Amino acid sequence: MSMILPYMQGFGTGAGLIVAIGSQNAFVLTQSIKKNHHLKICLVCALCDAVLIMLGVFGVGDLVASNPMLLKPAAWGGAVFLAWYGIGSFRSAIKGGKLETEEGAVSGLRSILLLTLAMTLLNPHVYLDTVVMLGSMSGQYSGDGRYFFGFGAITASFIWFYTLGFGGRALAPLFKKPVTWRVLDSIVGVTMWLIAFNLAHKAMSI
Repeated sequence: MSMILPYMQGFGTGAGLIVAIGSQNAFVLTQSIKKNHHLKICLVCALCDAVLIMLGVFGVGDLVASNPMLLKPAAWGGAVFLAWYGIGSFRSAIKGGKLETEEGAVSGLRSILLLTLAMTLLNPHVYLDTVVMLGSMSGQYSGDGRYFFGFGAITASFIWFYTLGFGGRALAPLFKKPVTWRVLDSIVGVTMWLIAFNLAHKAMSI
């Protein structure tokens, strides 16, 4: 089986789960605008995602891959989750979001890295998205396919955070416009539905 498909699906799914209006993205963008240890913050965020994704791939993913009875429910579960996530993205696109970038008082490297870890690891959704969902979805692929799926999701994480990091000043005005998030949410919604369709098709063939 070609490794391109699982890699691209991992990339698309990971990007869809990461690119959303939230406190972590607002924090990264704000520190990028202020050039306040922003590249180190991007590295911490991306590395946290990478560790959690690989924990999911080697844990939940291995469990699913080694137990054929789990393949079908995992595939249907992933398809339903992504379809639901896509609906939420389309609702956000209709509503139109706005990313607020409030100024923060934290500036010391140690303090700001601890704050970055707290904002990343104390959010329960990050474990659902990375360890559980991405981990179980990676188990749909045989052999090294699930690892390429994980690498795809990790790639999306690094690209997203460093895009915010390097392009903070240029991207800030764009991200404050509701139309930007409408377009982005629409793209995320379509991506999630396409991957959900693929998972449902795979589930029916198991």
